[in-house]
Amino acid sequence: MSKRAAELYLLDIFVAILKIEDTSGKFSEAQSLLYDYNAWDSVIREFEIIGEATKRLIHHGILDDSSRVVVDFRNLLIHNYFGVDCEEVWDVIKSDLPLFKETIIEKIFAIEITLMNELFEIYETQNSYLPFVARAFKSLAQNQQPKNNQPFRG
Repeated sequence: MSKRAAELYLLDIFVAILKIEDTSGKFSEAQSLLYDYNAWDSVIREFEIIGEATKRLIHHGILDDSSRVVVDFRNLLIHNYFGVDCEEVWDVIKSDLPLFKETIIEKIFAIEITLMNELFEIYETQNSYLPFVARAFKSLAQNQQPKNNQPFRG
């Protein structure tokens, strides 16, 4: 396993989810997304990142085994690329991704506050070319809450 700090994987997932939301939000249905190969490939790549980062977070005990389904979806996309059902991907985007995003935000807010602020600043800077990502990190920073409160839902 990488010696990379586990908290970074949470932010990697958050950015990947934002990218999927931005890309898929330009389409009204699965078939349209599939037929735009740049958008489709982008979404699939971001799901691969989410799955790999999730696997690392499970290993570190930050996410529990119920998140294994995310890793399994990543494996399906990578190893069965010729049989990927665009409707299934669309359903995951519309139904499952928002719930997983909430889980990730809860875990982000569990990071020690000083470290969290440092990471927000780094990720906001690294992704400054993507205004929607920079805005999301600013919103998270403004909505920092103790673990017992409801997380920001952006």
